Amino acid sequence: MTAENSAAATSAPTATTTSRAQTPAATALRGVKGMNDLLPPDSARWEWFEDRVRSLMRRYGYLFVRTPIVEPTPLFVRGLGEVTDIVEKEMYSFTDSMNGDALTLRPEGTAGVVRAAVEHSMLYDGGKRLFYIGPMFRHERPQRGRYRQFHQVGVEALGFSGPDVDAEVILMCRTLWRELGLGEVRLDINCLGQSAERKAHREALVRHLESGLDLLDAEALRRLHSNPLRILDTKNTAMQPLVESAPRLMDFLGEASLKHFDGLRRLLDAAGQPYRVNHRLVRGMDYYNLSVFEWVTDQLGAQGTICGGGRYDGLTELIGGKPAPGIGWGMGIERVLDLMQQCGNSPELPAPDVYAVIPDEAAMAAAVPVVEALRAAGLAVWVHAAGAAGLGSMKSQFKKADASGAHHALIFGAQELARGEVGLKPLREATAVQTSRTMTEVLTWANELRRA
Repeated sequence: MTAENSAAATSAPTATTTSRAQTPAATALRGVKGMNDLLPPDSARWEWFEDRVRSLMRRYGYLFVRTPIVEPTPLFVRGLGEVTDIVEKEMYSFTDSMNGDALTLRPEGTAGVVRAAVEHSMLYDGGKRLFYIGPMFRHERPQRGRYRQFHQVGVEALGFSGPDVDAEVILMCRTLWRELGLGEVRLDINCLGQSAERKAHREALVRHLESGLDLLDAEALRRLHSNPLRILDTKNTAMQPLVESAPRLMDFLGEASLKHFDGLRRLLDAAGQPYRVNHRLVRGMDYYNLSVFEWVTDQLGAQGTICGGGRYDGLTELIGGKPAPGIGWGMGIERVLDLMQQCGNSPELPAPDVYAVIPDEAAMAAAVPVVEALRAAGLAVWVHAAGAAGLGSMKSQFKKADASGAHHALIFGAQELARGEVGLKPLREATAVQTSRTMTEVLTWANELRRA
């Protein structure tokens, strides 16, 4: 700004007004692509789903934990593996400007829960069954069922080594699918054995893949010596014959690994749970061993896995704790809710028990203590609020009461209030008749309704 313009702006209010009027409007800010707002009515569906999950966890004896969204970057590099897709390409990592620490927005939940268990010595008195609900972050191209901020439910059973807990965490998913009314969700299982068995298989696998180098795409060539197991998960049709003829990890497993896997299969059979042994199922993190599994659907296109997990008996030691077995899974909330909609099983949205109809400002003072008493009694009460034009007509208020889904309308009419009463009208009955109740009778009715 020149000196002349500056003087004009400070000496004349009208100049300031003109200057503001000529200032271009600020560009509207938008959220980060792939990180979505959760708004009503969808937020109510999420709450409904999370309530079902919490109920399920209580029945299975799993306790809630919440770990930080930001963790030290080495936790994921060490736990997930330096050559996994997550660590190489997908993590949101940054340097703390205050102290130079390398930090990362968590891309998955298991490493953080195990870190917390080690840091706080949670396993000193025995195993723990834990679950979490929260956001995860991965830098990838947003598409249906795959977002940069996504949300997971996860369980981690720490300190238990037997196949009985493997079966338990798998079957609790089946219980949830049934309660959500989901359609065809298939279970794939596999056994990754132990590190020495995987090493022997890896050497044989690399030799096999090197025999068909001309068939490998750029991604497979990059992974050939760093993470060859992931090549088995390729979707490249040109590579399928080579992959199908690859040596199977199952053929390299020792007696203990096979016994564990047979124990899992026996328990799933006993529970009547169908499954497919998928020899190409390896999962994406390096920490897995022995049992791995995925729940898969054909109704969500390419993003068909809605839940996956497995055993990670070496992870606690890998991140600095004493050796302890563990198994868990992660479930994508967005994908499960999407599948519910595909199956036509969207939950009903919450509705108030009572909608308060208030004809004028004079009735508002009488209405407030009554509705507060009803809320204290446990009822959900929505109050018609005044706008710039006032409270609106009784007819328009009744329309809003009906649209809200409320079961009853509480009417604070002048005649009823003069008698020390309020009007009560059922809204979901075709032949409903409005009655008048004293304040004491309304509270008695509210308590009876809550108990019902």
